[in-house]
Amino acid sequence: MRTVSYRYGVPVLVPDHAVRAAMTGHHLDLWWIPVGAGGHVVVHTSRWWESLRALRARRRPRPLFHAALEVTNGPAEYVVEMTRAWGQPLGPRGVVAQGPVGFTWSGASPFLRYEIRCWRDGIIPDREWAVGPPHRFPLAAEDVGALIGRIPEAPQLTWGRDVFGIGDMWNSNSLISWLLQSAGIDAAALAPPERGDAPGWRSGIVAARSPERSGSTGEQGTAGRP
Repeated sequence: MRTVSYRYGVPVLVPDHAVRAAMTGHHLDLWWIPVGAGGHVVVHTSRWWESLRALRARRRPRPLFHAALEVTNGPAEYVVEMTRAWGQPLGPRGVVAQGPVGFTWSGASPFLRYEIRCWRDGIIPDREWAVGPPHRFPLAAEDVGALIGRIPEAPQLTWGRDVFGIGDMWNSNSLISWLLQSAGIDAAALAPPERGDAPGWRSGIVAARSPERSGSTGEQGTAGRP
């Protein structure tokens, strides 16, 4: 289909994909969503876990968040996330890599495996519970393309393990911070709202800064740099 545009008073037919590209551009949208939003079991287990962690650190419990990333590359839109491999709907959902949960050897079982997605026209199921609008990062077209191409190369480390010995486990937040840091965005300067915490965030930053420790390609982007 085409859209009618006017140039110097003369009607010109413009392809719809060009109109969408002009409207959407190239950018990343970072959403902060409360852990367990829309659920029941995860809400309680995460609160218990954070209460225990706060007790050990002698501080007050903090609200926990998980990060979700939407990537707009002109007319194409993608949802990037890391989630459990079991219990997912049938059909294509942009799976580009998988990794183990809990133990290195557990990836052999579909019940102890996670998947990394770059899902075109995908959805974030709990986005309606996001706190505030997304943090938007405009990028050059080539940087967005490079980020999308880098997703299958993300570290497939063991979910739930403190891989780097920094008191922070590898999880879905790690993937998002790794991608941002690898794109040249200072992920360490980002934090959830409401003085919350995003477990796994620091692990992703360490993985991007020290690719030799994670088997990843490390920092490559130029976004946010002079």
